[in-house]
Amino acid sequence: MDELTAKLVDLVEVVVAPLIEMPDDLEVNGAADGNTVRIEIAVNEADAGKVIGRQGRVIKAIRTLARAAALQDGANVEVELLD
Repeated sequence: MDELTAKLVDLVEVVVAPLIEMPDDLEVNGAADGNTVRIEIAVNEADAGKVIGRQGRVIKAIRTLARAAALQDGANVEVELLD
C-alpha cells in the first residue's frame, strides 16, 4: 500500500470508528489503481445505517473528506460501504 492510500485509509478509519457501536468489526481497506484510490469500508450490519446516515449524508461527507485529502496529491478516490 502506498503512502497516499495508507493516509486515506487512516483518515476514513478515524472518521468512521466513533460513529459505530462495534469498532472491532470495522475494516477499512484501500487499493490504488493508477491515479485512483479505492477505499472499502466494512462494518457490522447493525452499524451500516449509522455510516450511511439520513439520506446518505454521513457517507457523502466521508467521501467529500477523502476526496479533499486526495486532491492535495492530485489523485481521485472512491469510497464504498460494503454490504
